[in-house]
Amino acid sequence: MTASFPPLPEVPATAGVTPPPGRHLLVLPDGVAPDEVDVLASSRFPAARWERPPRVPSGRRASGASRGPAPTATPGVLRLGRLSTLTGPFALEPAQVAGWGLPSDARVAWVVDCPRERAEQPAFGGDRDGLRRAFGTAGPVREEQRVVLWLVAVARRLGGALRVDSGVVLEPDMDAALDLTVLSDRWVEPETVLAAARRVSSRAALDAPRPPDPRTVSPQQAGAALAARDRVGAGVADAEERRRLHAEADAFDAHMRANPPAAEAFGLQVDLEVDGIVVVEVAAEAEVPQVLAGVDWAQGEVVAYRVRWEAPDVEQLESERPSLPHRVARGRAARVVRGVARELHDEVGGEIADMAGFLVDPADL
Repeated sequence: MTASFPPLPEVPATAGVTPPPGRHLLVLPDGVAPDEVDVLASSRFPAARWERPPRVPSGRRASGASRGPAPTATPGVLRLGRLSTLTGPFALEPAQVAGWGLPSDARVAWVVDCPRERAEQPAFGGDRDGLRRAFGTAGPVREEQRVVLWLVAVARRLGGALRVDSGVVLEPDMDAALDLTVLSDRWVEPETVLAAARRVSSRAALDAPRPPDPRTVSPQQAGAALAARDRVGAGVADAEERRRLHAEADAFDAHMRANPPAAEAFGLQVDLEVDGIVVVEVAAEAEVPQVLAGVDWAQGEVVAYRVRWEAPDVEQLESERPSLPHRVARGRAARVVRGVARELHDEVGGEIADMAGFLVDPADL
């Protein structure tokens, strides 16, 4: 028999000039295991750990016992940071789901304890996640901001929602986060990335500047090169020494033409016409992402192959409830983004991360 979670305890409302710490609720559908929440916490917070793991009984009963209530699970406490914890899961009653305006498939909730830190936020920009709607002009900052942004990302990833302490419910659109990044320890040439992208769309084209072909160098460029060569050995009185320096310069030039240095960064574009552009940007990562902190190969240089969509209407991209034409274009672009990321992963290996820094199984693309 399946174990059942205890009901959600009363969540106190905030009131007064100095409210108590924030009590947000992360609500999730049935079937999401606590370990999934744990993995997503470790992907964002370096110090995430169970202070008390949840206990889910096997459901077995003593011999001869065939009746009675299902065994009850014990909620756990997951520490996110020094001042923030997540406690749960707790069962949601149908009356709570309906009365709080939660998604109809919401089944369990996690209670969030974190500092309540608010400050005036700039009014410009979009509100893709609905945070301005939820918090008004005084939005979360510092630790509460980090926790709330993570909660929104988790709700989006797992198909859940976030009920903030004001009672506003945020239900992030799972399809709105379509950008992907392939993280690898392998650097490949632009032509390899282009070939991978063209297996998805023939419209892919490199947009990085290419080194000049010596066969097409203009007279002005040739004159400048010769003038530079003439300066080799300037001020050297010995004719034999000047000839040696010229020979070294010629040998170096020949070597560089035959073995040009690898690009430090490059990119390509896939023109989707009315649906916008898919951009691939390749560059070394300055710091190892938290999601790869425990991976051996990521302790050296990590190369990021970022695949992102540039929408035809940027305002719609940052809208919490975008228009139907935007959603249709986004759906078509998502197929290209996923396809290019999958092909790149086949070429360079490593891991694939979504916009929130959570790992994605290539088989799911």
